[in-house]
Amino acid sequence: MKLHFLGANRQVTGSRYCLEVAGQRTMIDCGMFQERPFQDRNWESCPVPANQCGSLLLTHVHIDHSGLIPRFVGEGFLGPIYSTGASVDLAETMLRDAAKIQVEDAAYKKRRHQREGRRGKHPEVPLYTEVEVEQALPLFQRVEYGKPVQVTPAVTATFHDAGHILGSAMIEVQATENGRTRRIIFSGDIGQWNKPLVRDPTTFDSADYVIMESTYGDREHEDGGDIATQLATVINDTNRRGGNVVIPTFAVERAQELMYFIGGLVRAGRIPEMPVFLDSPMAIDVTDIFRRHTECFDEEARRLLAEGTAPLRFAGLTMTHTTEESKAINEVRAPGIIMATSGMCTAGRIKHHLRQNITRPECTILFVGYQANGTLGRQILEGHPHVRIHGKDHPVRAKVAQIFGFSGHADRSGLLRWIGSFAKNPPRHVFLTHGEESAAISLAGRIGSQFRFSVTVPEYQTEVELD
Repeated sequence: MKLHFLGANRQVTGSRYCLEVAGQRTMIDCGMFQERPFQDRNWESCPVPANQCGSLLLTHVHIDHSGLIPRFVGEGFLGPIYSTGASVDLAETMLRDAAKIQVEDAAYKKRRHQREGRRGKHPEVPLYTEVEVEQALPLFQRVEYGKPVQVTPAVTATFHDAGHILGSAMIEVQATENGRTRRIIFSGDIGQWNKPLVRDPTTFDSADYVIMESTYGDREHEDGGDIATQLATVINDTNRRGGNVVIPTFAVERAQELMYFIGGLVRAGRIPEMPVFLDSPMAIDVTDIFRRHTECFDEEARRLLAEGTAPLRFAGLTMTHTTEESKAINEVRAPGIIMATSGMCTAGRIKHHLRQNITRPECTILFVGYQANGTLGRQILEGHPHVRIHGKDHPVRAKVAQIFGFSGHADRSGLLRWIGSFAKNPPRHVFLTHGEESAAISLAGRIGSQFRFSVTVPEYQTEVELD
């Protein structure tokens, strides 16, 4: 029984693991590497050949967990992809959009390199296109929370609420080899407790092995007050200056949470009615999927629906699908709010809105999510005086702000709360992934000292014999 660590090792993105049991291989997640130092790995073939994997388990659809699935299929993977029903619906939207962005960015890169008379480090072609997406989508199979699925003769998998995004899951694997059965928990991304819309994370009382995320393993979420008040303060301050609030937005969960809170502020009169743009075809489609999967909602969201309140609709909201509609936002002179993907500013329409607004002192660039090391979002948040957007340097004159509490990830206390549920039945070993090296190592130290668990932080392409 072996476990291969193929991504999100001592860095955040690119989650990918391969579990080898009784001669058959199952991939858990297949995510895209988004940090600049590791993006080369997207162009490399998977270290475990695609045609040697018989199945894939998907924790959730964020691109750093699902974004290389079409490329994996293009390399020869033909097995079933198991995920929750909400994730299946979201995956179609996410992967189609990712392919479109890949094609658009490759074309833009090619034109820019032709103008500059140079060649880039990577081919001026997309990582994959809609052709590979169309090949991947029929492989998805829906599973229900709490219902075991027979993945191989030796492996069953049960999906549990992760509290991270709609449809997100922790995956409990029962693996049998040579007469021995081992329980392995893949945490996926662990959400916060008491978040809007989705249910709280699941906890477990025992496991043989735990593969656990560590994004915020070295810090707590800063407490800037309740989210609604923080958001109202930024919006009202920017409105008084006559500028736009530009929010890099993750299409899944973060966009819907923003709509949830902004709508509440508008209905309560805490912010004026103003133009609010959700400029992301993917986020718009995802919002429709949210409305179809209310079975994933928490009690508060269900109560609002029962009272007849549409939590994701409010006065002033405009959803822009087309490129022409996106460009027209630049002609709106009234102060407004622009939400656009991608959340780390690595691609998509947000780059165009940053280019239009980042040099304007009256505007605010508002971050509501984690910005991985090396991304454009991290550069802006760290206070770089100039940033490179679409091949040109732009001075950062807009105000840069950050709201705390939106994060879809548990902080250090939340992670310790989650792993602490195993205290009475310690696992044989805990592997920490999906965190920058310093965060993962710090959390490993805390888990070791507080719970006396055996814990390590694997390197990329580490191969571990379980048992």
